Amino acid sequence: MSRPRIVIVGAGFAGYRTARTLSRLTRHQADITLLNPTDYFLYLPLLPQVAAGILEPRRVSVSLSGTLPHVRLVLGEADGIDLDGHTVHYSGPEGEEGTLPFDRLVLAAGSVNKLLPVPGVAEHAHGFRGLPEALYLRDHVTRQVELAAAAKDRAECAARCTFVVVGAGYTGTEVAAHGAMYTDAQVRRHPMRTGMRPRWMLLDVAPRVLPEMDERLSRTAERVLRQRGVDVRMGTSVKEATHDGVLLTDGSTVDTRTLVWCVGVRPDPLVESLGLPLERGRLLVDSHLRVPGRPEVFACGDVAAVPDLNQPGQYTPMTAQHAWRHGKVCAQNVAASLGVGRRRAYRHRDMGFVVDLGGAKAAANPLGLPMSGPAAGAVTRGYHLAAMPGNRVRVAADWLLDAVLPRQAVQLGLVRSWSVPLESASPEVARVPGRPERARRAGTGTGERDAVDPGAERAGEERSEEQPGGSPSQGRPSGEPAKNQPGGEPAKNQPHAEPREEQPHGSRSGSTRASGTPRRAAETAGPPARGTRKPRKTSGTSGATRSATPAAPSGPTRSADGPADPGPEPPADQPPPGPDIAPGPVKRTDGRAAEGDS
Repeated sequence: MSRPRIVIVGAGFAGYRTARTLSRLTRHQADITLLNPTDYFLYLPLLPQVAAGILEPRRVSVSLSGTLPHVRLVLGEADGIDLDGHTVHYSGPEGEEGTLPFDRLVLAAGSVNKLLPVPGVAEHAHGFRGLPEALYLRDHVTRQVELAAAAKDRAECAARCTFVVVGAGYTGTEVAAHGAMYTDAQVRRHPMRTGMRPRWMLLDVAPRVLPEMDERLSRTAERVLRQRGVDVRMGTSVKEATHDGVLLTDGSTVDTRTLVWCVGVRPDPLVESLGLPLERGRLLVDSHLRVPGRPEVFACGDVAAVPDLNQPGQYTPMTAQHAWRHGKVCAQNVAASLGVGRRRAYRHRDMGFVVDLGGAKAAANPLGLPMSGPAAGAVTRGYHLAAMPGNRVRVAADWLLDAVLPRQAVQLGLVRSWSVPLESASPEVARVPGRPERARRAGTGTGERDAVDPGAERAGEERSEEQPGGSPSQGRPSGEPAKNQPGGEPAKNQPHAEPREEQPHGSRSGSTRASGTPRRAAETAGPPARGTRKPRKTSGTSGATRSATPAAPSGPTRSADGPADPGPEPPADQPPPGPDIAPGPVKRTDGRAAEGDS
């Protein structure tokens, strides 16, 4: 008799613990397959410390193959699920496709950034849900402080060293608290010419910071933030975002180059394709984490609406604490469905929450006991060390080094702005140049989810820092790609732009898709492929003309009526330019030469 096949989709808090517990319970009597885009489990609560330079990225990344030796790891993203056929279709990291058959399916795909219908946010803001976004924010903040320190103009200096964080929950509060300490340390060693200091703003429509926590802890967190100079504005949010600032709901305008979006999360859109009952985007399950009417399908974590037995009529919130416990109960019930042990209902006891505010400051209420100051800081870091499934010694060593040594404020430039769009179904995966598009696959139903809108570049940043492969945008004086154009794809409403193949005009991500339909219809991940060249176009908004490549001595001149001659094609064996190498000079309207990364 063949062994039962268990497929787990997602390796977040819920998926990782489900796999680990199932491996122990089944004792190698079942084939357990874990499908995940990355080969690591990300300990998300410590991500703000990665952005602040306290921890190195690998410290919060726990190897899946190293800690789950009896679980088969498949790298890929679930595109569609055929519940009747008991198969999961996925796309691999290099564009390959595959199918995983299952006898038991555990859906633990997690969550993505929550978007609101605020003009300009999808194009000019960045989320904070994965390592690529944390690495980008660390480089971006470092670069802005360095550029502000070298700026002679006070207005430019003020805009570059102003950082706006939207969302005063756990993530937003920690990002603002750690970010203020990080930039203050930079300016302390290298003062700005204008005498200005970095300014951090924390916005939220809620009446107080950390509205999920006890009011005493909220006051503690707000006091620490204000002591560090953070401009905390409650009852205020962003009304509109532009390339050089934000318009707030109170009518004021803030000039900034940085907008961090931490307003919350929403369930992964994968569950929308199943055609099963949902509760605010989450899959409805019973108290045993089983999908009604589908005894072979279980769901846990942020994609599951699990009844709260302690509060009838309510569902457990989308927190890491609940997801971690979901995973254990889900594994026990999956094993019970195979005849191993007995099933149990999910019932939780609130263990309290901890918020690390940087340094020795924290706000915590372990077991309902409110704490602040150094005692709360010790409890918070002790809790994280105990909760992490690995890398504890390395994390403790980084904390010790941070306490006695200055932080290294350097920008590596490994993650570009176009690599981490806010509107993404996979914030844990950075877009990379040359990644092949995934072809649209015929689904079993009528709905399909279109390609993810790749987002746009932050204007005002240096050309070589943000521009993949030296591909210039249209009508942008500093050379960033145009909106929704990560590298080589024509932007919407641009003259002479051709619609992307197999994608109708006006399509947006987030629409529902049927069972078996790919999670992404097509993904544009970076600069154009080798041997192709996008025709150059004249700006429709600026009178200045720019050339993406050096003009040939006898070539035709540019015309405002149409695209110029693209020039000779490069040799077939010539590699494409890297992200830091532009193919030619850029003419600027201010007469200065284009600058590269510092």
